[in-house]
Amino acid sequence: MESFFSEKRLKKGQFLLREGEISKYGAFVAKGCLRSYTIDNKGKEHILQFAPEDWWIGNITSARTNTASAYFIDAIEDSELLIIDGPSFETSMQKVPAFAAGFRAGIERHAAAKDQRIIAALSSSAEERYINFLQKYPTIAQRVPQHMLASYLGISPETLSRVRKQMSKRK
Repeated sequence: MESFFSEKRLKKGQFLLREGEISKYGAFVAKGCLRSYTIDNKGKEHILQFAPEDWWIGNITSARTNTASAYFIDAIEDSELLIIDGPSFETSMQKVPAFAAGFRAGIERHAAAKDQRIIAALSSSAEERYINFLQKYPTIAQRVPQHMLASYLGISPETLSRVRKQMSKRK
């Protein structure tokens, strides 16, 4: 498996992928934390995913279709990645059945989590979304700035601050 991957280091704020670029790599986060996000026409960021250690991040659609990425991926912290290009990924999937099975299982978990997040965004209050995030990803909540967490939850930083304050009063 080592022959399929290359090491890449990103400093905080450096990009793995920019909107408009064609994705050439998928990345496994060995150390650090990355995020994927879009920026709307008003300049507001919308975070799609956080990727701490042991998570994958990339733009499969861009890589497979050779089309421009609709989002950015950058490092929230200094990070160490294992990157794999498309041809190496395909070869590893064919030659290493355990890797293929593990990757498929990860994609299934990711899809289920995305579905749950969409449902929560449509039907849950800001507090319910925050509590759910804390339950699912307690370590991420401690690592990312409040404005990024608010973006991920689809609420303003001020709303997140109010929710946190109300919750602390009830304790």
